[in-house]
Amino acid sequence: MEIYTEIGPCRDAAVRARSSGRKVALVPTMGALHEGHLALLRAARQMADYVAVSIFVNPKQFAPGEDFNAYPRTLDDDLAKCRAAGVDVVFAPGVEAMYGQGPLTTVHVGRISEGLCGRFRPGHFDGVATVVAKLFNILAADVAIFGEKDYQQLVVIRWMVRDLNIPIEIVAHATVREPDGLAISSRNRYLSPSERRQAASLSAALFAAVDGVRGGQKDAHVLTDKIREELTVAGPVQIEYVEVVDLETLAPVAIVDRPARICLAVRIGACRLIDNVAVDAPDFRG
Repeated sequence: MEIYTEIGPCRDAAVRARSSGRKVALVPTMGALHEGHLALLRAARQMADYVAVSIFVNPKQFAPGEDFNAYPRTLDDDLAKCRAAGVDVVFAPGVEAMYGQGPLTTVHVGRISEGLCGRFRPGHFDGVATVVAKLFNILAADVAIFGEKDYQQLVVIRWMVRDLNIPIEIVAHATVREPDGLAISSRNRYLSPSERRQAASLSAALFAAVDGVRGGQKDAHVLTDKIREELTVAGPVQIEYVEVVDLETLAPVAIVDRPARICLAVRIGACRLIDNVAVDAPDFRG
């Protein structure tokens, strides 16, 4: 497994791989790798014969007061996991290597990035889009894999690739969950034992809403009000949003008469958690 911290040598490695006829898959990460990331690596290995992983805690996607300094950094363990997963190359740059004296260019994906988490994390998706665009240019992969847990991020990246004509396929991977349903996240380690038990209410409420749609409930407000009630009953929680949105535009959906996504973000204790589920009732038409 090759490991690079500078852009030039890493780009050269990816070019060599593609020039030799190998299909390159990229899994962008911020490190602190967990089973969710490992599932992405396994998927990458199945669809390509050269797997690249980036490990970079991107300061541009953290708003002032967020957990950039506290975000877990476990590079040695991450590299061991990548090696065990059969990764071919790891790009683990520092901030100076990625941004130098500070970029004058920022990638902004309008409208899609402004609702949901965008209302509560100003500048976050500009930071995501900018760093992902840079990674696509550095590693020149054929395909990149992203988890559906960060659904808004996935949609933002899809629109960026479409609008800027970046020649890369974006593949979504289903959210990986703990046995009790909690979406696996690097930030789950911030939860106390009691908060961790309470956090299982997020997926429970979401899946109950899916059952409600399948049972005939199509009013988005009824569905989201029920989710809010279940979250509140589970324990002290600060709810940022619970919304039913269109799959591609993320526009709010009032009546669930087509496939949609139910998304939420909450704070339990000091930990901000997000989750989402697909809504696709058997009687949908079109």
